[in-house]
Amino acid sequence: MTDITDLTQYMTRLGEGAYQASRDLSSLSTEQKNKALELMAESLSDNKEDLLEANKEDINKANESGISSALLDRLELNEDRIESMISGLISISKLPDPIGEITNLKPTPSGINVSQMRVPLGVVGIIYESRPNVTADAAGLCLKSGNACILRGGSESINSNLAIYKNLLKGLETSEAPNNSIQLVETVDREAVKKLLSMKEWIDVVIPRGGKGLVQLVSDEAKVPVIKHLDGICHVYIDGDCDEDKAVSIAVNAKTYRFGICGAMETLLVDRKVAKSILPKIYDEFTKEEVEMRGCSVTNDIISAASASDEDWVTEYLAPIISIKVVEGIKEAIDHINNFGSSHSDCIVTEDLAKAELFLNKVDSSSVMHNVPTCWADGYEYGLGAEVGISTDKFHARGPVGLEGLTSQKYLVKGKGELRGN
Repeated sequence: MTDITDLTQYMTRLGEGAYQASRDLSSLSTEQKNKALELMAESLSDNKEDLLEANKEDINKANESGISSALLDRLELNEDRIESMISGLISISKLPDPIGEITNLKPTPSGINVSQMRVPLGVVGIIYESRPNVTADAAGLCLKSGNACILRGGSESINSNLAIYKNLLKGLETSEAPNNSIQLVETVDREAVKKLLSMKEWIDVVIPRGGKGLVQLVSDEAKVPVIKHLDGICHVYIDGDCDEDKAVSIAVNAKTYRFGICGAMETLLVDRKVAKSILPKIYDEFTKEEVEMRGCSVTNDIISAASASDEDWVTEYLAPIISIKVVEGIKEAIDHINNFGSSHSDCIVTEDLAKAELFLNKVDSSSVMHNVPTCWADGYEYGLGAEVGISTDKFHARGPVGLEGLTSQKYLVKGKGELRGN
């Protein structure tokens, strides 16, 4: 970890370096960027043991501090997660390069030709908690999309982040990409976050990825644009015309795949028509997985669950807890989701295609699903290579933020000397 005596000077140096790197990145070819990504992946692959050892140190400290099981799960690196980081970088290298793409080419009545070109955002600041894999995912996506990035991970994952960053730099140093394309804030001083959020002369956009407290802090204090989501209050609605076996497996997977991810289901809605037959099956499966169930009064007449409060419908548990509500059909389900959800990811389980289309059209979320669990909400699974976060904003980027979400467009206007008259 770097010994930093003057935080302002240190952060300014990072900002200036990133700004210059963002200009240099614009001259790199797709082949040069892809080669850098491959070398970064190779370095991670060659040093897996170092990554695991660094992560073990973070895990030990986290256990001593009494960190929650959900955060501990996010913090852990293992062979599969390291392989996922490596394959994520390789996948990004194989994706089409969005930079320079020309769209909407059209002549105008005046004779000039107008089109749009996709361009990088510039310098992206990414502030995240727990998940060390974000270091590699964010770095790879930013590099491929022509953006320089400044990464600030949580104090609980500092050793893991430093180990990953060290190997990313090894890849950069043997490539033609500027070393300052990727920079990690190597201090756990919380003032570094405030400095980063105020660096509007160097930073073009900030993306927070973590708990509600972090995202709220960034939203309140940032002097640069923010791409964010506050909560992952995700729903599965089991319709009266569902396949019951399919519905049970989807509901259980949506909740228990990983409790600590933002795409985990937090509220289960069940059509009254199938509640008596399906809720006991779901109760048995959740009991096996040691999931605490909190239900509405109708739910509690069918299964043995704790009574849900009004607060439960707006709570992101990130834990083995689920709230369950019996509803009077699809309209009430849609209304509940739009009123109490967080616009993250919501699913309908039904064999009625008309109902599925109604749900997909009417639910106002960044991902709306039919017959698949909400835990599929993931940039890698969406074919984006990876993601820097999931946005529930409606402007610029929505849903998993991949390559295209890290770009903007500029207009190209071409003519032959046409002059504008009155």
